[in-house]
Amino acid sequence: MELFRGVNVDWLGKKWYFLAFSLVFSVSGILSILFWHHIKLGVDFRGGTLIYVQFEQPADTDKIRQATDRAGLHDARIQSYGTSKHQVIISLAQKETQDAALDAGRQAIVAALNANAGSAAANQGKLDLDNAGKAALAQFLEQSDPEQLASTGGASQRYAQQAAAILDHRDRDLGGIFSRMDQLNGVADPAVVAQLKQGAYLSGFHVFNQEIIGPQVGALLRQQALLATLYSLAGMLVYLWFRFELIYGVAAVVAVFHDTLITVGAFSLFDKEITLTVIAAILTLIGYSMNDTIVVFDRIRENLRISRRENLTSVVNRSINQTLSRTVLTSGLTFLTVLSLYVFGGEVLRGFSFALVIGILIGTYSSIAVAAPMLVAYQDWRAKRGKRAALPAGKRAKA
Repeated sequence: MELFRGVNVDWLGKKWYFLAFSLVFSVSGILSILFWHHIKLGVDFRGGTLIYVQFEQPADTDKIRQATDRAGLHDARIQSYGTSKHQVIISLAQKETQDAALDAGRQAIVAALNANAGSAAANQGKLDLDNAGKAALAQFLEQSDPEQLASTGGASQRYAQQAAAILDHRDRDLGGIFSRMDQLNGVADPAVVAQLKQGAYLSGFHVFNQEIIGPQVGALLRQQALLATLYSLAGMLVYLWFRFELIYGVAAVVAVFHDTLITVGAFSLFDKEITLTVIAAILTLIGYSMNDTIVVFDRIRENLRISRRENLTSVVNRSINQTLSRTVLTSGLTFLTVLSLYVFGGEVLRGFSFALVIGILIGTYSSIAVAAPMLVAYQDWRAKRGKRAALPAGKRAKA
Protein backbone atom coordinates (compact mmCIF):
# COMPACT_ATOMS: atom_id res chain seq x y z
CA MET A 1 0.00 0.00 0.00
CA GLU A 2 1.36 3.41 -1.00
CA LEU A 3 -0.13 6.59 0.41
CA PHE A 4 1.99 9.08 -1.50
CA ARG A 5 2.87 8.96 -5.20
CA GLY A 6 5.16 11.37 -6.96
CA VAL A 7 6.20 13.15 -3.77
CA ASN A 8 9.02 15.62 -4.39
CA VAL A 9 9.69 17.40 -1.09
CA ASP A 10 13.04 19.13 -0.70
CA TRP A 11 13.75 17.82 2.80
CA LEU A 12 17.37 18.90 2.88
CA GLY A 13 16.39 22.40 1.80
CA LYS A 14 14.62 22.68 5.16
CA LYS A 15 17.58 21.47 7.20
CA TRP A 16 17.99 24.79 9.02
CA TYR A 17 14.39 24.64 10.23
CA PHE A 18 15.02 21.08 11.41
CA LEU A 19 18.20 22.18 13.17
CA ALA A 20 16.35 24.99 14.95
CA PHE A 21 13.59 22.59 16.04
CA SER A 22 16.09 20.08 17.41
CA LEU A 23 18.10 22.77 19.19
CA VAL A 24 15.02 24.25 20.89
CA PHE A 25 13.82 20.92 22.29
CA SER A 26 17.28 19.57 23.10
CA VAL A 27 18.43 22.72 24.89
CA SER A 28 15.12 23.00 26.76
CA GLY A 29 15.50 19.43 27.98
CA ILE A 30 19.13 19.95 29.00
CA LEU A 31 18.29 23.15 30.88
CA SER A 32 15.44 21.38 32.69
CA ILE A 33 17.73 18.48 33.59
CA LEU A 34 20.50 20.76 34.86
CA PHE A 35 18.64 23.66 36.48
CA TRP A 36 14.84 23.20 36.72
CA HIS A 37 13.24 19.86 37.49
CA HIS A 38 16.37 17.75 37.06
CA ILE A 39 15.85 14.03 36.40
CA LYS A 40 13.16 12.67 38.69
CA LEU A 41 14.21 9.11 39.47
CA GLY A 42 11.68 6.52 40.55
CA VAL A 43 12.11 4.41 43.65
CA ASP A 44 13.70 1.71 41.45
CA PHE A 45 16.79 3.88 41.06
CA ARG A 46 16.94 6.05 44.19
CA GLY A 47 15.90 3.43 46.72
CA GLY A 48 12.98 3.82 49.10
CA THR A 49 9.69 2.41 50.31
CA LEU A 50 6.53 1.96 48.25
CA ILE A 51 3.20 1.87 50.08
CA TYR A 52 0.13 0.81 48.05
CA VAL A 53 -3.13 2.17 49.50
CA GLN A 54 -6.74 1.62 48.49
CA PHE A 55 -9.46 4.06 49.52
CA GLU A 56 -13.18 3.56 49.86
CA GLN A 57 -13.77 6.89 48.09
CA PRO A 58 -11.79 8.36 45.14
CA ALA A 59 -8.43 9.48 46.49
CA ASP A 60 -7.54 13.17 46.66
CA THR A 61 -3.77 13.18 46.08
CA ASP A 62 -3.43 16.84 47.09
CA LYS A 63 -4.97 16.20 50.51
CA ILE A 64 -2.86 13.07 50.95
CA ARG A 65 0.26 15.08 50.13
CA GLN A 66 -0.71 17.72 52.69
CA ALA A 67 -1.28 15.00 55.29
CA THR A 68 2.14 13.45 54.72
CA ASP A 69 3.76 16.88 54.92
CA ARG A 70 2.06 17.53 58.26
CA ALA A 71 3.31 14.15 59.47
CA GLY A 72 6.90 15.12 58.63
CA LEU A 73 7.12 12.99 55.47
CA HIS A 74 8.18 15.88 53.25
CA ASP A 75 9.83 13.75 50.56
CA ALA A 76 6.80 11.54 49.92
CA ARG A 77 5.64 11.16 46.33
CA ILE A 78 1.97 10.36 45.71
CA GLN A 79 0.49 9.16 42.44
CA SER A 80 -2.73 7.48 41.40
CA TYR A 81 -2.59 3.77 40.69
CA GLY A 82 -4.96 1.77 38.52
CA THR A 83 -7.98 3.05 36.64
CA SER A 84 -10.55 3.46 39.43
CA LYS A 85 -8.87 6.45 41.19
CA HIS A 86 -9.34 4.60 44.48
CA GLN A 87 -5.72 3.45 44.70
CA VAL A 88 -2.51 5.42 45.20
CA ILE A 89 1.18 4.66 45.54
CA ILE A 90 3.02 6.58 48.25
CA SER A 91 6.79 6.58 47.77
CA LEU A 92 9.09 7.34 50.71
CA ALA A 93 12.83 7.87 50.65
CA GLN A 94 14.39 5.21 52.84
CA LYS A 95 17.99 4.50 53.78
CA GLU A 96 17.23 1.38 55.77
CA THR A 97 16.46 -1.98 54.20
CA GLN A 98 15.39 -3.92 57.28
CA ASP A 99 11.84 -5.11 57.86
CA ALA A 100 11.62 -2.73 60.82
CA ALA A 101 12.11 0.23 58.48
CA LEU A 102 9.46 -1.09 56.13
CA ASP A 103 6.98 -1.46 58.99
CA ALA A 104 7.87 2.02 60.27
CA GLY A 105 7.13 3.52 56.86
CA ARG A 106 3.78 1.74 56.74
CA GLN A 107 2.85 2.90 60.24
CA ALA A 108 3.81 6.49 59.42
CA ILE A 109 1.59 6.45 56.33
CA VAL A 110 -1.35 4.91 58.22
CA ALA A 111 -1.00 7.52 60.98
CA ALA A 112 -0.85 10.37 58.46
CA LEU A 113 -3.91 9.14 56.57
CA ASN A 114 -5.85 8.63 59.79
CA ALA A 115 -4.99 12.17 60.85
CA ASN A 116 -6.11 13.43 57.43
CA ALA A 117 -9.47 11.64 57.83
CA GLY A 118 -9.88 13.09 61.32
CA SER A 119 -10.26 9.62 62.83
CA ALA A 120 -7.03 9.47 64.83
CA ALA A 121 -8.21 11.53 67.80
CA ALA A 122 -11.83 10.40 67.70
CA ASN A 123 -10.83 6.72 67.76
CA GLN A 124 -7.87 6.92 70.13
CA GLY A 125 -7.13 3.47 71.53
CA LYS A 126 -9.42 1.66 69.12
CA LEU A 127 -8.42 -0.91 66.50
CA ASP A 128 -8.32 0.14 62.83
CA LEU A 129 -10.20 -2.81 61.33
CA ASP A 130 -9.36 -1.82 57.74
CA ASN A 131 -5.62 -2.06 58.37
CA ALA A 132 -5.40 -4.61 61.18
CA GLY A 133 -3.36 -7.74 60.59
CA LYS A 134 -4.28 -11.21 61.79
CA ALA A 135 -2.00 -11.10 64.84
CA ALA A 136 -3.22 -7.65 65.94
CA LEU A 137 -6.89 -8.58 65.53
CA ALA A 138 -6.47 -11.90 67.35
CA GLN A 139 -4.64 -10.16 70.18
CA PHE A 140 -7.39 -7.54 70.45
CA LEU A 141 -10.08 -10.24 70.66
CA GLU A 142 -8.11 -12.29 73.18
CA GLN A 143 -7.57 -9.29 75.45
CA SER A 144 -11.21 -8.19 75.32
CA ASP A 145 -12.42 -11.83 75.41
CA PRO A 146 -16.01 -11.19 74.26
CA GLU A 147 -16.91 -14.92 74.40
CA GLN A 148 -15.54 -15.40 77.93
CA LEU A 149 -13.11 -18.11 76.91
CA ALA A 150 -10.20 -17.19 79.19
CA SER A 151 -11.03 -19.93 81.68
CA THR A 152 -11.35 -22.67 79.04
CA GLY A 153 -7.78 -22.46 77.73
CA GLY A 154 -8.81 -22.36 74.05
CA ALA A 155 -9.15 -18.62 73.71
CA SER A 156 -6.02 -18.08 71.56
CA GLN A 157 -6.92 -20.65 68.95
CA ARG A 158 -10.60 -19.66 68.84
CA TYR A 159 -9.93 -15.95 68.40
CA ALA A 160 -7.16 -16.59 65.85
CA GLN A 161 -9.67 -18.55 63.75
CA GLN A 162 -12.25 -15.78 63.98
CA ALA A 163 -9.64 -13.13 63.14
CA ALA A 164 -8.62 -15.13 60.06
CA ALA A 165 -12.27 -15.43 58.95
CA ILE A 166 -12.89 -11.71 59.39
CA LEU A 167 -9.78 -10.63 57.49
CA ASP A 168 -10.38 -13.20 54.76
CA HIS A 169 -13.87 -11.76 54.27
CA ARG A 170 -12.43 -8.24 54.19
CA ASP A 171 -9.65 -8.94 51.70
CA ARG A 172 -11.30 -11.55 49.48
CA ASP A 173 -14.96 -10.51 49.41
CA LEU A 174 -14.86 -6.76 50.12
CA GLY A 175 -11.68 -5.73 48.31
CA GLY A 176 -9.78 -4.90 51.49
CA ILE A 177 -12.13 -2.33 53.04
CA PHE A 178 -15.18 -2.57 55.27
CA SER A 179 -17.77 0.01 54.22
CA ARG A 180 -19.78 -0.44 57.44
CA MET A 181 -19.63 -2.58 60.56
CA ASP A 182 -22.79 -4.49 59.59
CA GLN A 183 -20.67 -6.35 57.01
CA LEU A 184 -19.26 -8.33 59.96
CA ASN A 185 -22.64 -9.93 60.64
CA GLY A 186 -22.57 -13.66 59.97
CA VAL A 187 -18.80 -13.73 59.53
CA ALA A 188 -17.90 -14.05 63.23
CA ASP A 189 -19.62 -14.87 66.50
CA PRO A 190 -22.23 -12.21 67.50
CA ALA A 191 -20.29 -11.44 70.68
CA VAL A 192 -17.14 -10.83 68.62
CA VAL A 193 -19.03 -8.61 66.18
CA ALA A 194 -20.51 -6.61 69.05
CA GLN A 195 -17.07 -6.15 70.60
CA LEU A 196 -15.57 -4.96 67.29
CA LYS A 197 -18.40 -2.48 66.78
CA GLN A 198 -17.55 -1.04 70.16
CA GLY A 199 -13.74 -1.26 70.19
CA ALA A 200 -12.78 -0.92 66.52
CA TYR A 201 -13.35 1.63 63.78
CA LEU A 202 -13.20 1.84 59.97
CA SER A 203 -10.60 4.22 58.56
CA GLY A 204 -11.85 4.09 54.96
CA PHE A 205 -8.50 3.03 53.48
CA HIS A 206 -6.39 -0.11 53.38
CA VAL A 207 -2.64 -0.59 52.88
CA PHE A 208 -2.63 -3.70 50.71
CA ASN A 209 1.04 -3.94 49.74
CA GLN A 210 4.44 -2.53 50.60
CA GLU A 211 7.88 -2.84 49.06
CA ILE A 212 11.35 -1.57 49.87
CA ILE A 213 14.39 -1.05 47.65
CA GLY A 214 17.72 -0.28 49.30
CA PRO A 215 19.99 2.53 48.06
CA GLN A 216 22.67 0.06 46.95
CA VAL A 217 20.19 -1.78 44.75
CA GLY A 218 18.98 1.53 43.32
CA ALA A 219 22.56 2.59 42.48
CA LEU A 220 23.20 -0.76 40.81
CA LEU A 221 20.03 -0.45 38.73
CA ARG A 222 21.06 3.06 37.63
CA GLN A 223 24.43 1.76 36.50
CA GLN A 224 22.91 -1.21 34.68
CA ALA A 225 20.35 1.01 32.90
CA LEU A 226 23.07 3.39 31.70
CA LEU A 227 25.28 0.53 30.52
CA ALA A 228 22.39 -1.14 28.69
CA THR A 229 21.72 2.08 26.77
CA LEU A 230 25.41 2.66 25.91
CA TYR A 231 25.97 -0.96 24.87
CA SER A 232 22.95 -0.86 22.57
CA LEU A 233 24.24 2.31 20.88
CA ALA A 234 27.75 0.86 20.50
CA GLY A 235 26.42 -2.40 19.07
CA MET A 236 24.32 -0.59 16.49
CA LEU A 237 27.27 1.60 15.51
CA VAL A 238 29.41 -1.48 14.85
CA TYR A 239 26.60 -3.19 12.92
CA LEU A 240 26.04 -0.21 10.61
CA TRP A 241 29.80 0.21 10.15
CA PHE A 242 30.03 -3.27 8.66
CA ARG A 243 26.61 -3.19 6.96
CA PHE A 244 27.11 0.19 5.26
CA GLU A 245 29.94 2.63 6.00
CA LEU A 246 31.19 4.13 9.25
CA ILE A 247 29.53 7.49 8.55
CA TYR A 248 26.15 5.74 8.29
CA GLY A 249 26.67 4.26 11.74
CA VAL A 250 27.79 7.57 13.22
CA ALA A 251 24.82 9.41 11.71
CA ALA A 252 22.34 6.79 12.98
CA VAL A 253 23.81 6.78 16.50
CA VAL A 254 23.79 10.59 16.66
CA ALA A 255 20.13 10.55 15.58
CA VAL A 256 19.24 7.97 18.23
CA PHE A 257 21.18 9.90 20.89
CA HIS A 258 19.20 12.98 19.79
CA ASP A 259 15.95 11.02 20.26
CA THR A 260 16.98 9.76 23.70
CA LEU A 261 18.05 13.21 24.86
CA ILE A 262 14.75 14.82 23.82
CA THR A 263 12.73 11.99 25.39
CA VAL A 264 14.57 12.22 28.72
CA GLY A 265 14.32 16.01 28.52
CA ALA A 266 10.55 15.70 28.05
CA PHE A 267 10.36 13.62 31.25
CA SER A 268 12.26 16.37 33.06
CA LEU A 269 10.15 19.18 31.59
CA PHE A 270 6.90 17.44 32.56
CA ASP A 271 8.36 16.42 35.95
CA LYS A 272 7.73 12.70 35.38
CA GLU A 273 9.60 9.87 37.08
CA ILE A 274 12.05 7.67 35.20
CA THR A 275 11.60 4.06 36.27
CA LEU A 276 12.72 0.67 35.01
CA THR A 277 9.74 0.51 32.66
CA VAL A 278 10.76 3.88 31.19
CA ILE A 279 14.27 2.53 30.55
CA ALA A 280 12.66 -0.42 28.77
CA ALA A 281 10.68 2.06 26.65
CA ILE A 282 13.84 4.03 25.81
CA LEU A 283 15.62 0.85 24.70
CA THR A 284 12.56 -0.02 22.60
CA LEU A 285 12.69 3.48 21.14
CA ILE A 286 16.38 3.07 20.26
CA GLY A 287 15.65 -0.08 18.29
CA TYR A 288 12.57 1.40 16.59
CA SER A 289 14.30 4.63 15.59
CA MET A 290 17.35 2.76 14.35
CA ASN A 291 15.20 0.48 12.20
CA ASP A 292 13.47 3.47 10.60
CA THR A 293 16.85 5.10 9.92
CA ILE A 294 18.23 1.91 8.35
CA VAL A 295 15.28 1.78 5.93
CA VAL A 296 16.13 5.29 4.69
CA PHE A 297 19.86 4.50 4.54
CA ASP A 298 19.26 1.32 2.57
CA ARG A 299 17.23 3.23 -0.02
CA ILE A 300 19.98 5.88 -0.22
CA ARG A 301 22.56 3.17 -0.87
CA GLU A 302 20.43 1.55 -3.57
CA ASN A 303 19.85 4.88 -5.31
CA LEU A 304 23.56 5.68 -5.15
CA ARG A 305 24.21 2.41 -6.98
CA ILE A 306 21.69 3.32 -9.68
CA SER A 307 22.46 7.04 -10.01
CA ARG A 308 26.21 7.31 -9.58
CA ARG A 309 26.45 10.70 -11.31
CA GLU A 310 23.52 12.33 -9.53
CA ASN A 311 24.07 14.94 -6.83
CA LEU A 312 24.03 13.40 -3.34
CA THR A 313 21.46 15.91 -2.07
CA SER A 314 19.05 14.88 -4.83
CA VAL A 315 19.62 11.20 -4.10
CA VAL A 316 18.93 11.64 -0.38
CA ASN A 317 15.79 13.72 -1.02
CA ARG A 318 14.47 11.14 -3.49
CA SER A 319 15.24 8.28 -1.09
CA ILE A 320 13.33 9.93 1.76
CA ASN A 321 10.36 10.62 -0.52
CA GLN A 322 10.34 7.03 -1.74
CA THR A 323 10.19 5.66 1.80
CA LEU A 324 7.70 8.25 3.04
CA SER A 325 4.63 6.01 2.62
CA ARG A 326 6.28 3.20 4.56
CA THR A 327 7.35 5.63 7.29
CA VAL A 328 3.88 7.14 7.70
CA LEU A 329 2.13 3.77 7.72
CA THR A 330 4.41 2.01 10.22
CA SER A 331 5.08 4.98 12.48
CA GLY A 332 1.49 6.22 12.31
CA LEU A 333 -0.04 2.88 13.29
CA THR A 334 2.52 2.37 16.06
CA PHE A 335 1.90 5.88 17.33
CA LEU A 336 -1.86 5.30 17.50
CA THR A 337 -1.24 2.10 19.47
CA VAL A 338 1.02 3.69 22.08
CA LEU A 339 -1.23 6.75 22.28
CA SER A 340 -4.14 4.45 23.17
CA LEU A 341 -1.90 2.80 25.74
CA TYR A 342 -1.08 6.21 27.21
CA VAL A 343 -4.73 7.30 27.39
CA PHE A 344 -6.31 4.02 28.55
CA GLY A 345 -3.42 2.02 30.01
CA GLY A 346 -3.62 3.42 33.53
CA GLU A 347 -1.03 5.01 35.79
CA VAL A 348 1.26 1.97 35.98
CA LEU A 349 1.99 2.12 32.23
CA ARG A 350 1.84 5.90 31.97
CA GLY A 351 5.63 6.46 32.03
CA PHE A 352 6.30 3.61 29.58
CA SER A 353 3.67 4.79 27.09
CA PHE A 354 4.64 8.47 27.46
CA ALA A 355 8.24 7.62 26.52
CA LEU A 356 7.06 5.73 23.44
CA VAL A 357 4.65 8.48 22.37
CA ILE A 358 7.44 11.09 22.46
CA GLY A 359 10.05 8.65 21.15
CA ILE A 360 8.15 7.49 18.08
CA LEU A 361 7.40 11.07 17.02
CA ILE A 362 11.00 12.20 17.52
CA GLY A 363 12.47 8.95 16.16
CA THR A 364 10.54 9.23 12.91
CA TYR A 365 11.48 12.89 12.63
CA SER A 366 15.21 12.26 13.28
CA SER A 367 15.50 9.62 10.54
CA ILE A 368 14.55 12.33 8.03
CA ALA A 369 15.79 15.52 9.67
CA VAL A 370 18.94 14.44 11.53
CA ALA A 371 20.48 11.23 10.18
CA ALA A 372 20.08 11.88 6.44
CA PRO A 373 21.34 15.52 6.51
CA MET A 374 24.42 14.33 8.44
CA LEU A 375 25.43 12.17 5.46
CA VAL A 376 25.24 15.14 3.09
CA ALA A 377 27.02 17.47 5.55
CA TYR A 378 29.85 14.97 5.95
CA GLN A 379 30.15 14.55 2.18
CA ASP A 380 30.27 18.33 1.68
CA TRP A 381 32.93 18.63 4.37
CA ARG A 382 35.10 16.02 2.61
CA ALA A 383 34.60 17.75 -0.75
CA LYS A 384 35.81 21.06 0.69
CA ARG A 385 38.95 19.32 1.88
CA GLY A 386 39.55 17.83 -1.56
CA LYS A 387 38.88 14.22 -0.57
CA ARG A 388 37.01 11.62 -2.58
CA ALA A 389 33.38 10.72 -1.95
CA ALA A 390 32.79 8.84 1.28
CA LEU A 391 29.42 7.39 0.23
CA PRO A 392 30.01 4.91 -2.61
CA ALA A 393 27.17 2.63 -3.55
CA GLY A 394 28.92 -0.17 -1.75
CA LYS A 395 28.68 -3.89 -2.23
CA ARG A 396 25.33 -5.58 -2.54
CA ALA A 397 24.41 -7.31 0.67
CA LYS A 398 24.50 -11.07 0.65
CA ALA A 399 21.17 -12.83 0.82
